[in-house]
Parts: sequence; structure tokens; C-alpha cells
Amino acid sequence: MTWLITGGAGYIGAHVARAMTAAGERVVVLDDFSSGIAARLPESVPVVRGPVGDRALLDRTLAAHEVRGVVHLAAKKQVGESVERPLHYYRENIGGLTELLDAVVAAGVRNVVFSSSAAVYGMPDVELVTEDVPCAPMSPYGETKLSGEWLVRAAGAAHGLATACLRYFNVAGAARPELADTGVYNIIPMMFDRITRGEAPRIFGDDYPTPDGTCVRDYIHVEDLAEAHLAAARALTGRDGGDLTVNVGTGEGVSVREMADLIGEITGHRGPEPVVEARRPGDPARVVASCELAAKELGFATRHDVRSMVASAWEGWCHHRPQALEG
Repeated sequence: MTWLITGGAGYIGAHVARAMTAAGERVVVLDDFSSGIAARLPESVPVVRGPVGDRALLDRTLAAHEVRGVVHLAAKKQVGESVERPLHYYRENIGGLTELLDAVVAAGVRNVVFSSSAAVYGMPDVELVTEDVPCAPMSPYGETKLSGEWLVRAAGAAHGLATACLRYFNVAGAARPELADTGVYNIIPMMFDRITRGEAPRIFGDDYPTPDGTCVRDYIHVEDLAEAHLAAARALTGRDGGDLTVNVGTGEGVSVREMADLIGEITGHRGPEPVVEARRPGDPARVVASCELAAKELGFATRHDVRSMVASAWEGWCHHRPQALEG
């Protein structure tokens, strides 16, 4: 059985491709390389260059590689950009998924793993976010992830596909430095960027109802996330229809101030002190996953803690930006 991984040359996708091949699964990667990097992938993995919305390319790829399962990661994923360009996000994320599912059904592919996001929940006012918490996304990005889940489940129900939707939380770390996230969009690389330029890390709001007043988030190591995709793919194999929708996190919360302190300790950049700025609109006080369902349905549990995430992310940051080691 061959698995097609869309977006497989991206930060998360490359980790998924490596985890699946290391476990003995056959994979082929489809990526348009708008953000993917071919060097992240093992040389043994076939790569098809092109967008997920290219129906003719999908048909050829599914047939040529005898694909029987799809792990769909290809998507636009920047929350702020999605607010500025909602039409682009719906076109790319929902339009591309529609073409993919249409090709999947036509080719007789039976299994689909969809990479969703905790962004579907919006601002949950609960200690631990279970899969039963009502979804109320607060950005076009989150809306496309929730709409994507609906589309995946509807196609599964109509055509007998076995599907899984993985709602993952804040992803960090790297299996190897060269596989690290090269973007500066999430809290850890944003803080790396500030401290290596001699600037103070920023904290957006310190008056939340949390122990230290700053937002609390659930961080999962990208290697663990990759293993969750492998577990989901194997859970679907041989299953006759049905859907699994599970959170993928650690169940442990880390505050922004705790993260800033840990980053300073691990990197050796202990000053200047973080500066507190105004809250960002739409930032919930606490978003931490309940992981019970993933453990039950997938037999999945994380292996890495937040310290290893930050340490490996820093190694990756320095690999791609050697000047970060100066000072």
C-alpha cells in the first residue's frame, strides 16, 4: 500500500514522510514547493511537483504510484494572512481539498488522514479541550480547517472512505536541525528572532486569568505529531468506513512567560527582559488538549517534553542562521 502525502516537503510533512518510511510504509510526496524544501526528504521518497488542486496531476499520481491512502497536509496556514486574504485561503484550502477528495473517490482510494487544527475551537473556556467542545473558529484559517473536516467526513460517509481528522495544537521542535521550521510565525521562532537581534521578546497581554497572567498553550513536538499521523494511517488501514476525530497534544500547558524564560535558559540569551504589549484580539487565555481519545483510538502518547522541543528548535534555528550563535 502506498500513501500519498500532500505538502510532504513542508516542515510537518517532511517529518511525517520520514516517520512513515522509517516504519516501513511506502510513500509518495506531492508538493508545490511554495514553502516546502526538497532536501528535507529522504532520497528514496518519490516527489511529484505541483499543486494539490491540479486534478489531472492528482489522477496521474494516484494511478502511477498505486496510492491507496492519503495524508493531506498541504494548506495555507497563517492566521493573520487568512484574515487579510480570506478568498485565497478558501480557494487553496477548501478548493484544493475538494479536488483531492474527488480524485480519491474516482481512483478508489479508501483511506484519508486530514491534518486539522486546534484553531477550530476558537476560544474554548475550559481547563482541557475535549473533542466534544463546540467549534467556533475565529479566523478564515480556522474556518477552512473546520470546513475541511466537514467535507472529509461527508465524502467518507457518501463513498465509504475511512477518515481521520487530527486536531493538533502548537507544533515545535525538529527531529534534526536541517528539518527545522524556517518560518517566523509561531511563538518559539518569533522569540528566537527577537533575542538573536538583541531585542526583547514580546508578550501580548499579562492580565489573563492564568497563574502568571500570560496565555497558556499546549506544545507538541513535531516528531510526536508525525507519529500521530502514522498511528492514524495504520488505524484506518483495513477499516470499512467511519471517521476518527482526535486532538493531538500533550495535555500540558506552558505559559508565554514560562516559554520566554525557558528559551532564555536554553539559548543563553537571558536579556533583555520580555516586554509586555497589549493583548492581541482573539487570543484565548488557555488552550490545552485533552489527549484521552487519541490514546484510546490510536494508542498514541507523546514522548518529548517542552524542553526538548525548544532545544531542538534552537539547534535548527542556528543551523539555518549560523549568525544566531554569535553573541
